[in-house]
Amino acid sequence: MCNLDRMTKATAEVANLFNAKLGSTGNFATEVYPGYTGLVVANGELRSMVWGFPLVLKGKNGQPLKPKPINNARADKLDGFMWRYSFAERRCLIPVTAFAEAEGEKGAKTRTWFTLPDQDVFAVAGLWRDTPEWGPAYTMVMTEACQHVAGVHDRMPVILRHDDWNDWLDGPPDAAGLLCRPYPDVMAVERTANPWVRR
Repeated sequence: MCNLDRMTKATAEVANLFNAKLGSTGNFATEVYPGYTGLVVANGELRSMVWGFPLVLKGKNGQPLKPKPINNARADKLDGFMWRYSFAERRCLIPVTAFAEAEGEKGAKTRTWFTLPDQDVFAVAGLWRDTPEWGPAYTMVMTEACQHVAGVHDRMPVILRHDDWNDWLDGPPDAAGLLCRPYPDVMAVERTANPWVRR
């Protein structure tokens, strides 16, 4: 499951690429982790949201613990309670320049980055909702891995071709669901020596 993505373009450039109004984007890091702020295109606007729907767990004494960000929604589970209303009513695009997966032995995993060779910025399928814990929050939709990702992980983000953006955002759920498939085109894979977890 994807737990790290990258955005290296200026917000104005991204808004223009997605034909979106530039909304409140605040501060966000080049590398985005679950529980932190990333960019989302929703309702015709590029804005920042927290990556991950908050899951509130309770401690032994029944007191709520700090919410855990659920940052990935499996495409085959979109009819589940946590996702179904957002899938029906609040789909979004997540602009990224790359996403990473952990590769290697436990305790020595490194970052492997995936990009599209013909696109500096591409769109990942997302869902969003307002939350009492963090305000607007989003999650990535995941599907089975394509041939380029399969050697590293068995799942990958749903990457949407430009022609499919409007269908994902505004089409009926049945049509949007058909877009949740492994990416069929060429991807570039960059294996690095950078540790997955930075200490």
